[in-house]
Amino acid sequence: MATSGPSTAGGAAAKDSWPELVGQSSEEAKKKIKQDKPDADVQVVPADAFVTMDYNTGRVRVFVDSNDKVAKAPRIG
Repeated sequence: MATSGPSTAGGAAAKDSWPELVGQSSEEAKKKIKQDKPDADVQVVPADAFVTMDYNTGRVRVFVDSNDKVAKAPRIG
């Protein structure tokens, strides 16, 4: 039987993205991400900002529009 998404042998998979936060305020997004991943370095940046392309498992970038609403799903990296 096929399944979608990552899984782990011990149960629930660790969360690596938050698509449900699109449209929420940056503060609400930061709060939710910190609940799910307390050790995350959450960075709020404008949606059109240039950012480094390095992959960092301890970082979650929250891209926001001009109204401080999450513009795309935050994800680890």
